[in-house]
Amino acid sequence: MNLTRFAKGRHATKAFDPARKIPASVIDELKELVRFSPSSVNSQPWHFVIASSDAGRARVAKAMQPGYAYNEPKVLNASHVVVLCARTDMDDAHLAAVIAQEEADGRFANADAKAGQQKTRAYYVDLHRERRDLSTWMEKQAYLALGTLLIGAATLEIDACPMEGFDVKTLDAELGLSEKGLTSVVVVSLGYRSDSDFNAKLPKSRLPVQTVFTELA
Repeated sequence: MNLTRFAKGRHATKAFDPARKIPASVIDELKELVRFSPSSVNSQPWHFVIASSDAGRARVAKAMQPGYAYNEPKVLNASHVVVLCARTDMDDAHLAAVIAQEEADGRFANADAKAGQQKTRAYYVDLHRERRDLSTWMEKQAYLALGTLLIGAATLEIDACPMEGFDVKTLDAELGLSEKGLTSVVVVSLGYRSDSDFNAKLPKSRLPVQTVFTELA
């Protein structure tokens, strides 16, 4: 598989065909791709809310009004919408759940290996607490999942549009995220583009290789 071809072929879809729906099997594959996204020290400080029904997408679309009305059709007309959320704190309960899952999955050869992983993860959590950028650090992990979702969707011939243009407080309240120790970070609409998607007809544009890369001798 040539991933570069998919990276060059994908674009932020500006208009979706509301009549076309993504098969459940494809959504299941995307869910697995996102679940296996990388994260710093395997901290996995994320949660993903998926809206597939008209009612569910309408709830997400509430966060597009009034200041981000241009994004509302992208939510309402999509097949599925994913709200990528980050934790508001890396609490002991989450850390315990992660280490327990790692142990259940056979990640540790012995007790020392488990203790070493706990120590390493705790070090980075404490480091970002001291730097007062724990929330930013956790949001960065959500964006790693976003990258996985976008390129994964492209390889499955699914169109996508990531959006930061929404009211976070409105969406968090609508979905009850704060009570779960979460906050919305980015919204992604998934589906199939319509003929009115102007962005599909435009050439891709990126800075040249010599500008983006420095080769060290």
